[in-house]
Amino acid sequence: MLQVWALEGLPEVQAGDDLASMIAEAVAGSISDGDIVAITSKIVSKAEGRQVAAADREQAITDQTVRLVASREHARGVTRIVENPQGLVMAAAGVDSSNAPDGVVLLLPEDPDASARAIAANLRELTGKQVAVILTDTLGRPWREGQTDAAIGAAGLRVVDDLRGTRDASGHLLEATIAAVADEIAGAADLVKGKAGGMPVAVIRGLAHLVGDLDLPGARALIRPADQDMFRLGSDEAWREGFEAGLRAAEHGGGER
Repeated sequence: MLQVWALEGLPEVQAGDDLASMIAEAVAGSISDGDIVAITSKIVSKAEGRQVAAADREQAITDQTVRLVASREHARGVTRIVENPQGLVMAAAGVDSSNAPDGVVLLLPEDPDASARAIAANLRELTGKQVAVILTDTLGRPWREGQTDAAIGAAGLRVVDDLRGTRDASGHLLEATIAAVADEIAGAADLVKGKAGGMPVAVIRGLAHLVGDLDLPGARALIRPADQDMFRLGSDEAWREGFEAGLRAAEHGGGER
């Protein structure tokens, strides 16, 4: 059985707040070994003071951009899909004004895995329970409408369930199946946290077999290496690379302008 519920009664998070203590108080002794705590990354950003003035949003996106993947102009301005310093490809580099104080926008935690480890270590000490922590954020998906939450940070959790080499119920060998369980957990948590209900933390019970040591690989392990990513190039990048290749070929007499 899988149980997922949102924590009620958490106060508004401010810069410098001890999230682990706030969560430990909210669970009030009801947490168990093997539970997973899913935390919306925005409250981690608030606690870590990761905010800038709203007027500087576009500059903040630029500052957080490692690689421009795609962009599109629309009536409200320009949407940029970029790779950020955390290695995530997402709209606006994860810079967001939703659920942020008036006049500011929030940046993602500088190192989501490190943030998750610190919270998990403190929660384990405060509660005496072996719990895991994931930090979640909302991502769009190529080829699919709508958004879903995914894990951008994790600690004490096997973020993937590698089924390669096992067999399915019909006895067929599984050769490529690697379940992104951290992302699946993040999506399940979002169903109870919601986007506007003021409940940024959820507890997931029933997956204790995935919970382990704090030195397990974090959510960054879910980011596919560039040399294995068949869809790495976005539309802007693909166009630029094709255009530049054409120019180089033309300069060397190997193509037409």
